[in-house]
Amino acid sequence: MCMLKRGDNLKILVVDDEVNIRNVIKEYAKFEGYEVEEAGNGMQAVEICKEKDFDIIIMDVMMPKLDGFSAIKEIRKNKNIPVLMLSARGEEYDKLFGFEIGIDDYVVKPFSPKEVMARVAAITSRVKNNSKTKKEDKYVFEGLEIDMLGRVVIVDGEKKELTPKEYDLLVYLIKNKNIALSREKILNEVWGYDFFGEDRTVDTHVKMLRNSIGKYRDKITTIRGMGYKFEE
Repeated sequence: MCMLKRGDNLKILVVDDEVNIRNVIKEYAKFEGYEVEEAGNGMQAVEICKEKDFDIIIMDVMMPKLDGFSAIKEIRKNKNIPVLMLSARGEEYDKLFGFEIGIDDYVVKPFSPKEVMARVAAITSRVKNNSKTKKEDKYVFEGLEIDMLGRVVIVDGEKKELTPKEYDLLVYLIKNKNIALSREKILNEVWGYDFFGEDRTVDTHVKMLRNSIGKYRDKITTIRGMGYKFEE
């Protein structure tokens, strides 16, 4: 019996101006069973995405003609494709900006190809599971409303534009309201991979989420030395 690889029938767009990096990712991705297409800069990626659909994009940040962040903004105008960013810069500002525009994960160069593929698998698996488990239900607490089916968040009558990851985090916290959740648990359940030591990823998104939900920010409490809890 032939065993299915985790990337079977899934398509990846790899965008990097360094040919060697594209080749390494392509080799590992094809071994995992993914179909791979390449682009050498952000402009090419935007044009390719106008014509084709992908399950995930692996995008470098620093590239000629059009950088990765700008390319993602353009692509997201028409398609909501999950994105894993690559960058030689690991500053918190770069990561925060990436998460603010809605990327799903961020890996700093030099990276382990195996880790990149593990994160790709986690992202695509989470997206697939989310699409299967959508329910026609709604959460309402005073002026905070969440439409689980439409992925819409309303605060005091005003629709809020949350990034995909902010929304996933908010829903996870609410579904586990009044339960203290560790950063490791949140990473595993919301990001879909085991804890890699990047607890700042959770902290950064909680900070963004608190800003997005305004006066209801205090509902997300910090459990010192552990993680967070949504209190109702």
